[in-house]
Amino acid sequence: MKTDPKDILKTYWGYTSFKPLQEEIIESILKDQDTIALLPTGGGKSICYQIPAIASEGIAIVISPLIALMKDQVLALQEKGIKALAITSGIKYTDLDAMLDNCIYGNYKLLYLSPERLQQELVVERIKQMNVSLIAVDEAHCISQWGHDFRPAYRKISQLRTLQPNTPVIALTATATQKVLDDISNELILENHHLFKGSYYRKNLIYTLIESADKNYRLEQALRKTKGSAIVYVRNRKATTNTSQFLNSRGIKATYYHGGMPREERHKNYRSWREDITKVMVSTSAFGMGIDKANVDTVIHIEIPDSLENYFQEAGRAGRAGQKATAILLYNQNDLLRLDNQFIKVIPQVKDVKEIYKRLTNYFQISYGEGEQTSHHFNFSAFCQAYNLKTVLTYNTLLLLDRNSIISLSQEFTKRATVTFKVSDVALTYYLIKNPQWDAIVKTVLRTYGGIFDQVVTINYGIIANKSGASVNHVHTTLLTLSKDDIIEYDYQSYDTAITFLVPREDERTINVIIPYIKTQANYKKRQVDAVKRYVLTKEECRNKQLLSYFGEKTHTPCRLCDSCKTQLKPLINTTSSITESIIRELQIRPQSSRDLTALPFSETEIISALKLLLDQKKITITPANTYRIL
Repeated sequence: MKTDPKDILKTYWGYTSFKPLQEEIIESILKDQDTIALLPTGGGKSICYQIPAIASEGIAIVISPLIALMKDQVLALQEKGIKALAITSGIKYTDLDAMLDNCIYGNYKLLYLSPERLQQELVVERIKQMNVSLIAVDEAHCISQWGHDFRPAYRKISQLRTLQPNTPVIALTATATQKVLDDISNELILENHHLFKGSYYRKNLIYTLIESADKNYRLEQALRKTKGSAIVYVRNRKATTNTSQFLNSRGIKATYYHGGMPREERHKNYRSWREDITKVMVSTSAFGMGIDKANVDTVIHIEIPDSLENYFQEAGRAGRAGQKATAILLYNQNDLLRLDNQFIKVIPQVKDVKEIYKRLTNYFQISYGEGEQTSHHFNFSAFCQAYNLKTVLTYNTLLLLDRNSIISLSQEFTKRATVTFKVSDVALTYYLIKNPQWDAIVKTVLRTYGGIFDQVVTINYGIIANKSGASVNHVHTTLLTLSKDDIIEYDYQSYDTAITFLVPREDERTINVIIPYIKTQANYKKRQVDAVKRYVLTKEECRNKQLLSYFGEKTHTPCRLCDSCKTQLKPLINTTSSITESIIRELQIRPQSSRDLTALPFSETEIISALKLLLDQKKITITPANTYRIL
């Protein structure tokens, strides 16, 4: 096994030189030094722990928050001939036992775990027996309550220091303020650590803000100019489907992704985009950490995000291979007005938390002093409707309770169902002869569940899907058809949320303990939203300079490429007379719509104002086709 970092880089990755700070970070780890690596998106964080893992005796444990990211990295390592494995959800105890044995005796170099796995006794006991060369904590900002993707389970990672006290730790993240860095250091017990902080400046990424009343038109325009892949970020689940449908209707191949989709459908859509079958991924912020696709040329936000941390990380998914790329934020004045409604007014206050916690315990009929370690599946919308609760405020409250270890919250789309056949086996045989498309699934059900003609049987969609080779959704639609044709009695319920109560119900006493956190977090969120507003409204200062300043990095050199710089560099000809003269020249050629006129080198707001002025002066008029022409 090669031990020189440059030799390993050349052998397995085919590169002859490192990106900035990678070599220094690797050397720090190889000297058994605790390390924090703050590298912006595209900075090559994974190599910083993968190469030391290969170069050292033993196995590196990598804590990562995303199953999809773990699987992708393990597959990429295996294709290079590097022994790596990931322990994800849904693994049987016997398989888990064997995998952990392989980590001890099988000469594996990297083991990927979710932070939640560290709460499993078997995993903890086996880690004690491993020769661990390195502990790597990926997306380490998740450990901080000030981080934008905070996960309570990350607070448990420090127990690895007890299990492996002499093993160096590296924490890696792309975006972190000083407060987050302090939290990472304290929570992971990083004493005398080395901090490597890469510049947030991305010379190949152009930040562009466009104020527009017609976002769909601007979105279509931008995507038609995009040669590679693109990501479009929206605020909610409904917008993912609506926007992808709009793009497909305009001939732009798009798919969508959000946290409420069945896992199988999410994976299918992700693969379609990753393999360039689909050009555009329309997503909520659920599509994020670990996305490492080289040919993403454009990232577009069609609504203002809730923090500059989120915006910077999401925008940074463009241009990962160093190619010229664009991050576009589409907005209008209504968006600015909605910011408070979307983010500030839905920050849980103490009274909200107390009320919703009480409603939650009542919903599951949990008695005072009881409920600890009980788990419940439910439909989130049905819960909110039952008590007339505001959905966003309620969801944020559940997140807050999760972060403070009062409940454990997870979003998981599941169906529970019962089936019994209403016809005889002879009648069923005739039905399947006429409808052979249902044959495979029906026979799978019959082989799997005995007595289903005589009694109501609870079925498992996953088992039926695996045995029949169909998707879970296809199983469901088949059963719906059989029910409609009066062949079966089919009763099902859908769940999209699961919680586990971590402490006994004590109502106000439970919440009073976390009141300081509730108040502090509310103030912090308000400051984040205020920072986003300033970024959008500050049009005279370079976008890069604004972002760098927010993350504590000073620069006096404007990028000269963003929308603000271009405005400043443009000759001062944008007087009302020059705009109206340009419009008149265009309309002398042919009647044009306001959308056509946005091709002029002026902002949409300036053009609309000039058109209103020309209408008032009766120099132009609007035609029945909704175009402008000269009088």
